[in-house]
Amino acid sequence: MSNTSLTRRGAALAAALMSASLVLTACGSDGDGTGDKTAETRSVKADNGTIEIPVDPQRIVTIGNTNLPFIDLGGEPVGVTEVSASDLDVLPEKQRTAYEAAEIVGSNGGEVDLEKLAGLKPDLILVQFHSNDWDKVGKRLETIAPTLLWGLDTEWKAFADAIAEAGNVADALSRQKAEYEEKVAKIQETYGKIIDGTSFVDVSRGDWNDPGTFYIADIGCSEIARDDVGLDLPEAAEGKDPLAYESLPFEQIGGLSKYDVITYPVDAEGRPAEPFVPVVETNTWKALPAVSSGRALGVFCPGNNSYGPVIRYLDSLDSALATLPAKK
Repeated sequence: MSNTSLTRRGAALAAALMSASLVLTACGSDGDGTGDKTAETRSVKADNGTIEIPVDPQRIVTIGNTNLPFIDLGGEPVGVTEVSASDLDVLPEKQRTAYEAAEIVGSNGGEVDLEKLAGLKPDLILVQFHSNDWDKVGKRLETIAPTLLWGLDTEWKAFADAIAEAGNVADALSRQKAEYEEKVAKIQETYGKIIDGTSFVDVSRGDWNDPGTFYIADIGCSEIARDDVGLDLPEAAEGKDPLAYESLPFEQIGGLSKYDVITYPVDAEGRPAEPFVPVVETNTWKALPAVSSGRALGVFCPGNNSYGPVIRYLDSLDSALATLPAKK
């Protein structure tokens, strides 16, 4: 083979390599030499399967219950579904600003404006809502961008892990976990003697409850106090619906007298939560031994589906337990 032939072939090969390099640069760079991380993908498992999502998603839309957990981790979604005024009212200012900066794409999971959502050009959609809503819009969401679905029965810590992994905000999650574990340990160490042998009951009332009714809470923040902190709180028998699902008439308030300590919901300022006010106004409530002896504790629970609000709950629980007299 002549040197001339080799030279020509070498030049052709160099040209081909340069052309391929230009194609790769166009596909994998944003023009500043750093590369487009959103072009790289990774596999993430969710309830709707194993989905390929961007390594570093930049335009995330949150739908349903994923809104506030993602924002709690420092995320800044470009689109969200509506959140109740009561949930917004208790958000830290920075998180509320992040929520309000996003575009509202629907009132709830099943009422998403798909055209509006698509116009945001998301590179990832995070979803948690009822399975009926997924049946309604799920497949169409998946045609817009990689979509991750979690069912409503996903345990809150696992949900936080999943949101952090998908949204690439794991560093924030690590800090929150460390703070959470520190606060739980502090409460156990500080109030261990008080907690041991003390029977607690957590009672509440929602604006959805019929007039003249309340319920015993065994899910939500109450579940955290029982399972993680170690308070002796009632819970439903295995396989039964939560106690919180049963509305009890005010006539049964007197039955709370068998518990040493009662916890009940208050707002951020320590006032009885508005739906619970009718309970504390009854003479039966006022006559309870725990109430008359200062063992009825108002505790603030801004939410229970991500670490940030749960940490605030633990702070409130800590302050409430501090008012109990030490056991002799």
